Amino acid sequence: MIIGIGGVSRAGKTKLARRLQKYFRQQGRSVRLLHQDEFAFPESEIPKVKGRVDWEHPGSIDFSRFRESIVKASQQYDVVIAEGLMAFCDEETNRLYEKCFFVEISKPTFLRRKAADQRWGEEPEWYVEHIWESYLKYGVPVEWPAPVLRLSGEVRLDWEAAIRFLEKGPE
Repeated sequence: MIIGIGGVSRAGKTKLARRLQKYFRQQGRSVRLLHQDEFAFPESEIPKVKGRVDWEHPGSIDFSRFRESIVKASQQYDVVIAEGLMAFCDEETNRLYEKCFFVEISKPTFLRRKAADQRWGEEPEWYVEHIWESYLKYGVPVEWPAPVLRLSGEVRLDWEAAIRFLEKGPE
């Protein structure tokens, strides 16, 4: 099974992916978790916005390598989980997914969580706004590639709904 997980930065994608990984392992299934961020091009090759590296642009991700890794992992593992802001913006990658999760949060929640995230230091306000706008432009699919469960990242995960969704056969 190949699962795609998308949503804006700080919505809870990685947390969901790790929880799914743990669940499948407890079921005795082998799992490979792929974080889209690990497939970013070198900084020198990534588009810029106002002179700054634009991590939020599809041109920052090597989708070919991302797809190849998903396909290779699907031949070696029972479950492949691919997560990222732009998990659903590449049509070829989308064709690989069998199930999709989309974690949604409001803009005020995003702004609050992003302000608390100091992994890369303080981000300028214009760039934080750019992240949100890029999410709306590239992160929210016009058409879902596979059955999707939309989850709120604002509240505690509805784990039972997630498991029911995974256990359903093809829609």
